[in-house]
Amino acid sequence: MADPSNITADEEVAAATGDTDVATAAAASAELENNKTNTMVEEGAHLIKKMEICVAEAEKRMGKNSVNIQETYTVYLIETRPIDAVAEGQNPAPDSLWRRYSEFELLRNYLLVTYPFVVVPPLPEKRAEFVWHKLSADNMDPDFVERRRVGLENFLLRVASHSVLSNDKIFYHFLKEENGWKEVVFETGFQAKADSRLRALNATFRVKTPDKRFTELKHYSDELQSVTSQLLRVRARVADRLYGVYKVHGNYGRVFSEWSAIEKEMGDGLQSAGHHMDAYASSIDDILEEEEHYADQLKEYLFYAEALRAVCRKHELMQYELETAVLDLTSKKQQREELATGTVRTFSFKGMTTKLFGQETQEQREAKLQVLEEQIIEGEELVKEKTVECEEFVKNAWVDMERFKEQKDRDLKEALINYAIMQIGVCKKGIQVWANAKECFSKM
Repeated sequence: MADPSNITADEEVAAATGDTDVATAAAASAELENNKTNTMVEEGAHLIKKMEICVAEAEKRMGKNSVNIQETYTVYLIETRPIDAVAEGQNPAPDSLWRRYSEFELLRNYLLVTYPFVVVPPLPEKRAEFVWHKLSADNMDPDFVERRRVGLENFLLRVASHSVLSNDKIFYHFLKEENGWKEVVFETGFQAKADSRLRALNATFRVKTPDKRFTELKHYSDELQSVTSQLLRVRARVADRLYGVYKVHGNYGRVFSEWSAIEKEMGDGLQSAGHHMDAYASSIDDILEEEEHYADQLKEYLFYAEALRAVCRKHELMQYELETAVLDLTSKKQQREELATGTVRTFSFKGMTTKLFGQETQEQREAKLQVLEEQIIEGEELVKEKTVECEEFVKNAWVDMERFKEQKDRDLKEALINYAIMQIGVCKKGIQVWANAKECFSKM
């Protein structure tokens, strides 16, 4: 990709006026477009301040997958619009494109690899979990698809409001370029940089001096996931019971209505009370739908726990590579000392062969010393590089960790307060229903 800073004024004019041949004009046009992209991404700390972003709707489609099998899948419409135009009183039509859930996953995987020190926002669940019985666990269910649409929009807004992630050009391409986006991602080579789970697991068990802060962070993420999942399970059980209690009021309504048919003086009062009970019973659907909104906010932080652990695993891997480099350098220096003095401090195969076949010649020793000196210099450079890399990672990770903690405290506090307010309102409505029923009974 051409560097937009290399475009000259003459080339820009030539591309605009058509004085150059088609190929040159096309190249200049591409460079100008890239320049606009860079300007859009780099101005300001957050993309959210420059662009309105929303996932407007979801749509089911039919198509063939990679193995040529017909399948049904869902696509989501992403709409973007520059905030400057809206602020100036204009109302331009938004740019729009469709993305599948798998493309959101690809974007997030790219961000995880490219910014290992960042707590990358999680995606909404791919399949429904912790649901009450009336809500379908089918990932094609319209209610679930709608909730996932909201979650995907929240993911994009989280990334767009992050001071580091929002400046990534691949993220901008995801929002603006419908065709060729995947090719641009794969051209970055991020997959080659991705560490295998085996390496990460190996690092976890073999790091000799783990950073206590990251160890504590890993324990915290485990506890956060455990507590949040327990809370969601309790909430799902309570929702099931509450649903049953509310629907029983529908039986009250039916009985009161039937009873009113055989009573002359009490008939009107019984029928009115029955109507109140029916309305109360039907209100549970809206109540639990609203509860799902707060449950989804908790689920986001359930999945954030895995993002925290991903940062810890990256640090463990870097720490392991640093310790391996230090160990290798120490070994090389010891070999140099043994060659220089002619003494072997520890049992080794080399020491045994020396005793069996005699000492090496002076020329052989000098050649090996020369090789070792070169390896030691390379090892020292590697240790220095890994040390700086690790220190830089820790510095950046804890800056982002402070940002995440502030966001988490703010979001969870707001969600729990709003949930409490909602439950208080629900209880007040229940009291009002029975107060109305009491009034009906009093008038009989």
